[in-house]
Amino acid sequence: MSNSYKEENQLNFEADHLMDLPSNNHQLDVEEKQCMSKELEKQVVDPKEEEKSKNEEEDMQNDVIFPVHSIDNGNGKRYDIMVSDSNLLSEHLGRDISIHCLLRLSRSDYGSIAAINKSFRSLIRSGELYKLRRKAGIVEHWVYFSSEALKWEAFDPNRNRWIHLPKMTCDACFSLADRESLAVGTELLVFGKELMDPIIHKYSLLTNMWSVGNMMNTPRCLFGSASLGEIAILAGGCDPCGNILSSAELYNADTGNWKTLPNMNKARKMCSSVFMDGKFYVLGGIAADKKTQLTCGEEFDMKTKKWREIPNMFPVRTGVFETPPSFGSPPLIAVVKNVLYAADYGQQKVKKYDKDNNSWVIIGSFPEQATSMNGWGLAFRACGDHLLFLGGPVIHGAIMMEINAWIPNEGEPQWNRLAGNQSGGFVHNCTVMGC
Repeated sequence: MSNSYKEENQLNFEADHLMDLPSNNHQLDVEEKQCMSKELEKQVVDPKEEEKSKNEEEDMQNDVIFPVHSIDNGNGKRYDIMVSDSNLLSEHLGRDISIHCLLRLSRSDYGSIAAINKSFRSLIRSGELYKLRRKAGIVEHWVYFSSEALKWEAFDPNRNRWIHLPKMTCDACFSLADRESLAVGTELLVFGKELMDPIIHKYSLLTNMWSVGNMMNTPRCLFGSASLGEIAILAGGCDPCGNILSSAELYNADTGNWKTLPNMNKARKMCSSVFMDGKFYVLGGIAADKKTQLTCGEEFDMKTKKWREIPNMFPVRTGVFETPPSFGSPPLIAVVKNVLYAADYGQQKVKKYDKDNNSWVIIGSFPEQATSMNGWGLAFRACGDHLLFLGGPVIHGAIMMEINAWIPNEGEPQWNRLAGNQSGGFVHNCTVMGC
């Protein structure tokens, strides 16, 4: 999301010292001397062997560190487990059965599992296990969000855990420029601009580290994006010169490569995107004239590689006619089980899209705690089978973070408060990683 639009509204071994020979008056016989000599030899450490032992131990200690996440377990501490040199995943179960079991564990447990032995560690850090999970249709969703420019957190809704990611390393300009975010495969991509050029900062779930990602073919901001497994599509937005784009690109997280796709029918910025029924959709946004709010949507067929315009797919938001289009947030949309939902911040209502009639139906209200500034500071996301609202009420002048969830059904939304956090509730960026 755009930062500029939101200003108003975070492991020695030491050699044993030689014991001096006991000094006394009685004479030891030859046999006793020989015995003592042998004992002393056992205590003497060959310097070369000592250094080798020391290096091996340090290597072992380095191998143990597998920083999947810094997880807050209540006492603020992490613990590491020594890694064995076993090349077997499990001597008793065998590789295939071991992997079969690992696939069904929560990825919250993978840091501990990786510390059992090097084979487990390699399996997880290489990303192989996540690819096997994907093929087996096993997906676990976590929410990643930022309420401060360079600080990111994650929330595991399955165990109600808050996870703190390492702080991003970038220049001051990055925190002031427009920023977008996208989770794809096991990566979190944060798009922005440093002093001289556009840049993509990439967080890897496998290493718990940030790095600089490969730049797309056409750098852009204020675009629509969505992911499906290891791929993601970005469409529209503005180039570094401010021109509004109709171009689109596909990113593959397994290869790190970008591929240019055919252009959309209409150029647009500040739009939103989703995958639904295996197709990519772009909704809303501002047209090439920089003032017209688009109501049409566009559908990209992954098989034919063609775009189809859908008139009036996202009507102008009600209750905000007096606000210039550029002041409002991009459409707040999410897809659960191939059903499209939208959060209308003007009416504080949740709507469901009727595909057959190309129309929207109001199904209920926002959670009472959900507040925004023309849609900014509030996140509306799909997380597995849930719809989530991130953002919270203003208490004593500060916005508190709350996560409310609902599993869509035929009835009116009944929002359940999953968690609360005092780290700040104005959401600058938010995305969901499913792997």
